[in-house]
Amino acid sequence: MTAATAAAPPASPPMAEGRSPFVRLHELLADIKPGQPAINLSVGEPQHPIPPFVGPVLQAHLNDFGRYPANKGTDGFRKAAAAWLGRRYRLGRPVDHETEVIVLNGTREGLFLGAIAAKRYVSRRAGPPAILIPNPFYAAYSAGAAAADCEPVYLPTTRETGYLPDLDTIDDALLARTVAFYIASPSNPQGAVADEAYLSRLVAMARRHGFLIFADECYCEVYLNGKPPHGMLEVSGPDFANVLVFHSLSKRSNLPGLRIGFAAGDRKFLARYIELRNIAAPQVPVPSQEVAIAAYADEKHVDKNRELYVAKFDLADQIVGNRYGYQRPAGGFFLWLDVSAHGSDEAVAQKLWREGGLRVIPGHYLARDGADGRNPGEGYIRVALVQDKEITAEALHRLVAVLG
Repeated sequence: MTAATAAAPPASPPMAEGRSPFVRLHELLADIKPGQPAINLSVGEPQHPIPPFVGPVLQAHLNDFGRYPANKGTDGFRKAAAAWLGRRYRLGRPVDHETEVIVLNGTREGLFLGAIAAKRYVSRRAGPPAILIPNPFYAAYSAGAAAADCEPVYLPTTRETGYLPDLDTIDDALLARTVAFYIASPSNPQGAVADEAYLSRLVAMARRHGFLIFADECYCEVYLNGKPPHGMLEVSGPDFANVLVFHSLSKRSNLPGLRIGFAAGDRKFLARYIELRNIAAPQVPVPSQEVAIAAYADEKHVDKNRELYVAKFDLADQIVGNRYGYQRPAGGFFLWLDVSAHGSDEAVAQKLWREGGLRVIPGHYLARDGADGRNPGEGYIRVALVQDKEITAEALHRLVAVLG
């Protein structure tokens, strides 16, 4: 079936752009029965086993549920996060756990509130304040821009740009009114990794124009080529000025339900950020922080986790091959497949559900129309390789059988 002959689904409602892609997917598929036993490949929710130490650590700290924790995090958690950053990255100096790390209820909260704090923190902008967002993107970025009353400016990340924003196309007038720049490496959904030169250039731009960089590094431990991605703190000099990195245990340790992460970097900004968090965000339970301390001290479960993802991409290499523009990404756990030859991305998502029982996200749900009127996610689907190897193999065989 070609784009010309595929039956187009009803147009998305006018308010669709501000809605969750998962709610939109639910509505898209609500009246369709899956043709085979369902396999959910839509949500980036790891299905690998949780680390064995989680239960014992929680049991040992049950009584700590009976007290309010400090909003910035326990001393032990912040020390553990700072120490892990020092082991994982080549930093110019150790991170100060007292002033340069705060705990988060997962990175979604941190990335969202960061935009509001940034709007209050940066100097007066030379024009309407803007927040720059890679396109496609994680939904918390645009939600943060809206809450901060900043113009979201969507920077296309396509095959032509290496699936990262093209820094050469951003003019000084826009940078002069930029409040914050969101960047993910490995990127979601394409799995692109920024090299040191790219990260260094972005830091220089931020300091020249006085905006903040919010580096979403949640997928930093899911790399597929044996090369750990560089981190933004590695290139930000000894003071980490203008740079915040966001990390969580959701992907690294298969603990998406624990809802714990941290932000680290520019101490002046974090001092203002914690003021907002003190009144606008819930504390993170101490038992959860104790689990995180154990997780950041252990690399064995992370290595095993990564091996599972590498094995599943080996399956994708074999089963998907060169179909749908597939190329093995450097990191992350998504396939970003060009299905435009088979119809619209919504029509393909419906077909895969109806005939194959596969639940995938239409690419344009994860992106917005750019200045040129084009949506860089149009014609793509995102496939999350979060199930075990056997289910993943079954899902990929079904996908190829349905689409051809």
